Amino acid sequence: MKRFVWMVLASLLSTATAVTTATANEYITVASTTSTANSGLFDDLLPQFTQKTGVEVRVVAVGTGQALKIARNGDADVLFVHHRPSEEAFVAEGYGVKRYGVMYNDFVIVGPKADPAHVGGCASATDALSKISTSQSVFVSRGDDSGTNKREKSLWKATGVQSGEPTGSWYRSTGSGMGATLNTAAGSGGYALSDRGTWISFKNKQDLTLVCEGDPALFNPYGVMLVNPAKHPHVKAKDGQAFIDWLISAEGQAAIGNFKLEGETLFTPSTSN
Repeated sequence: MKRFVWMVLASLLSTATAVTTATANEYITVASTTSTANSGLFDDLLPQFTQKTGVEVRVVAVGTGQALKIARNGDADVLFVHHRPSEEAFVAEGYGVKRYGVMYNDFVIVGPKADPAHVGGCASATDALSKISTSQSVFVSRGDDSGTNKREKSLWKATGVQSGEPTGSWYRSTGSGMGATLNTAAGSGGYALSDRGTWISFKNKQDLTLVCEGDPALFNPYGVMLVNPAKHPHVKAKDGQAFIDWLISAEGQAAIGNFKLEGETLFTPSTSN
C-alpha cells in the first residue's frame, strides 16, 4: 500500500514538474529597438500574438547595436531591429537564420521653431546637416550605436565627415536613447535625427518641430530574424519562428498597419523591405 501511495505521489510530482516546466518555457525573448517599444507598437501587437498562440513575448528594448550583441551572445530568441546592413551581416555570419522584412517608417530631422540653420523644407537630409554644421547650430546625437545613430553617421559621411561624427562644441552626443536625446535637443534648442514613430509619441516637444522629412535617404525598414539554434542550441526556435511567421502573416501585417497614435500610422507593414 505504501509503495502504491509513493508511486502515485511520484507520478503527480512528475506531472506537476512537467506542467511547470512547460509553463515556464511558454515565452520567447526578443531583442529589439527602443522605437518599437517606446512608440507603443509592442504594447499593441504582443497581446494579440499571445492570445493567439499562448506564447508570451519578453522584449529587451535597446539600441540596434546593443540588440545585435545580445542576439549574437544567444541571450535572445529573435532579433527585431532597423539597420539592414547590420541585419544582413548578422545572418551572413551565421548568427541569424534568415532576415524577413516586416515594416518601415522613416527618419525625420527635428529642430527649434526659430530654425537658426535655415533647414526648414529641406531638399535633402545631407543638405540640412551641412547647413547645421556650417552655422554650428546645436545638433544632438544619440551616440549609442543604435540604428538611428548608424543612419545619422552615414548621413554625416555623405556630407564629407568621414568619421560620421563632427567635431566642435555644437555637436553633442548623449549616449542615450531617442527619448533622452530629444529631451536634450528640446532643452538646448538643438536639432536631432529621430525615427518618426518616437517623434510622434514624444510628449516633451517644447519648442521642437519637424524641419526635414521625405528624403529617400531617410527611409527606415525593419527586419526580424530568428537567432540561429545551430549557434545557440537553447534558442526557442519553434516559438521564435511562430512569432516571425505571425508578424509577416496577413493578420500580423494588418495589426501593424492598424496601429496608430494621435490618428497617425507609425509603421507601414511591408514584407518586401
